[in-house]
Amino acid sequence: MKKRSGSRRSAFACIVGFTAVSLLALSACQQGGEVIIIDGDDIGGVVSGPDGPEAGVWVIAETTDLPTRFNRIVVTDDRGRYVVPDLPDATYDVWVRGYGLIDSEKIRVRPGTTQDLKAVLAPDPHAAAQYYPAGYWFSLIEVPAKSEFPGTGLGGNGISPTMRSQAEWLRNLKSGGCMACHQLGNKPTREVPAALGEFASMEEAWDRRIRSGQAGGSMYGGLNRMGLPAALKMFADWTDRIVGGEVPPAPPRPEGVERNVVITQWDWADPTAYLHDEASTDKRAPTVNAYGSIYGALEASADYLPVLDPVSHMTSQVPVPVRDPNTPLAAGAPMEPSPYWGNEAIWDSRANVHNPMLDERGRVWLTSRVRPAENPAFCLEGSDHPSARVFPTTRAGRHLAVYDPTSEEMTLISTCFSTHHLIFAEDENNTLWTSGGGQVIGWLDTKMFDETGDEEKSQGWTPLIVDTNGNGRRDDYVEPNEPLDPTKDMRIRSGYYGVAYNPIDGSIWGSSLGFPGAILRLDPGTEPATTALVEIYETPWGNPEAPIQGYSPRGMDIDRNGVVWTPLASGHMASFDRSKCTGPLNGPTATGQHCPEGWTLYPEPLPQLKGLSDSGSAESSYYTWVDQFNTLGLGENVPINTGNQSEGLLALSNGEWVVLRVPYPLGFYTKWMDGRIDDPEAGWKGRGLWATYSTRAPFHLETGPGTPSKVVHFQLRPDPLAR
Repeated sequence: MKKRSGSRRSAFACIVGFTAVSLLALSACQQGGEVIIIDGDDIGGVVSGPDGPEAGVWVIAETTDLPTRFNRIVVTDDRGRYVVPDLPDATYDVWVRGYGLIDSEKIRVRPGTTQDLKAVLAPDPHAAAQYYPAGYWFSLIEVPAKSEFPGTGLGGNGISPTMRSQAEWLRNLKSGGCMACHQLGNKPTREVPAALGEFASMEEAWDRRIRSGQAGGSMYGGLNRMGLPAALKMFADWTDRIVGGEVPPAPPRPEGVERNVVITQWDWADPTAYLHDEASTDKRAPTVNAYGSIYGALEASADYLPVLDPVSHMTSQVPVPVRDPNTPLAAGAPMEPSPYWGNEAIWDSRANVHNPMLDERGRVWLTSRVRPAENPAFCLEGSDHPSARVFPTTRAGRHLAVYDPTSEEMTLISTCFSTHHLIFAEDENNTLWTSGGGQVIGWLDTKMFDETGDEEKSQGWTPLIVDTNGNGRRDDYVEPNEPLDPTKDMRIRSGYYGVAYNPIDGSIWGSSLGFPGAILRLDPGTEPATTALVEIYETPWGNPEAPIQGYSPRGMDIDRNGVVWTPLASGHMASFDRSKCTGPLNGPTATGQHCPEGWTLYPEPLPQLKGLSDSGSAESSYYTWVDQFNTLGLGENVPINTGNQSEGLLALSNGEWVVLRVPYPLGFYTKWMDGRIDDPEAGWKGRGLWATYSTRAPFHLETGPGTPSKVVHFQLRPDPLAR
């Protein structure tokens, strides 16, 4: 196994073509008394341009000699120096990419070699902008003015009357529609693929574009919710201006700790499949599964778990079955031919696996369909199941499964509630809490299930009841939209999307989608089916007591201090600290906007959309994950957004943004990450974050159709030359 620890600051070098004689040998190149030192499995040198050394640019080393395509990416220091460390034995294409440049010529290099590289300046702003993240291009879009809302429909301004404000329009664009599945602003979306055909106008081209492929129906439905004529006009104007030569502002090059990042990528899955997310370890104990396999979820695209062994660089597949062969396909036929795949239905999953999560034994738990949606008798009215007696359920669109890598067995678990995301509690039963149940939240007592194999007795669910009468216990309740009754509580429909466990008090938090959206806190009580109570905290929208307005959370997490973190469609990372609330947390006034003081909003680091002056940015992060145990190296309890438009991870460290950008292949878009500590004694080499390319359109990546999703490993060195 390669060494996993040690780092060394080296000095300046500028010599080309030094070849190592042994894998373990040290190599040095020297000029003017300054030296850069590399090991026999490193590549190092200096990047220079016409004006001297190039600081803050990327050096990419890629090979196809291993069992799967592999690359490692580093950033140059303030003197243009670089070291690509610990490369597997292979021949690599090495080149330079950076803002203000175009890609340099690829040079074939083997580890143990020092190789200086020549940066190539971009000939003009348009050529330079081709390497910018999608979000910079998306920031050029011009949304309808605030004065256009509420919409007046087809006979008026083309905006749907359901769009009551510009903010609701933006929420539907960024979180409720297109950008929840893929980027906007990459080359295939900001321009019109030639294969799509020729059109009399750009509006016609966009109308045809959104009807393409198996996602055409949902895309068309999303634009209809916004108001199709106005949406087409907005997109057409954006593309017309870009085709006419408009370019966005230049991003900053990596600075400070951003230059210490080491990014490693492996291909996995098939080119027609898309990833939703991955899992590498137990979130509660990140040393579980050290140096072990990474597991992915392919959602609607295919019925297997992609698996990567990052030590051997081998990939494999674990089939995901269904219990009932009548389980329908998760995706329909193409609405219109795709410019990439024609009429081919490239997605064919029945299991529709969404979210993997490892337990303390290294088993992989999944949200997965095991049968059609109609529920069995034990879920229905008349059942003696404790949860069914309280709130019977008739349908569940996705259920549970668990894969044991030791036995190589997949066990299917039918649930009465739908599942979407997973989180383990830190309790004696290893309770698995799930989101996605709509009007209920469900759980599985995994200890009981392991002991008995009884899926019925091991599961439970509860409706979401707010203590509006303020007596501190759960009582009879009024239904949603019924008037409050001072003697009763209130049931709400706001379901869990993200889900997180609070280690401080055992409460279960989650995000609730929509506008303005909210976060939820559930206190399970002693018998959750009958004792659980929920608190709801809406985002600070339209609240005069909130210093910054924001709206529409998506995936969320919590830190070890009980502070909740979530991305907002308004272009913020938000924190919510319940301990800051000054008013009552239950009772008739505790119904959403009762704790604006608990919220703190941080604008994400992208330009704001064209013409907008509101707080926020063009970013649309899918999820926030909190590094509770310092698995990356920025410290404990650091919240990190997925940065879907920034093509990287956005870490908020001590109130400052650290942008860990993935420069190649363009199109990095992830929906989740997790951090693993492989060796706590190995310094930076023993830890890191794992993510995957999660776009539903991997054929939108710069490398085009045929590109599979990639596993991405982020590590932070103490300095850009550590090896």
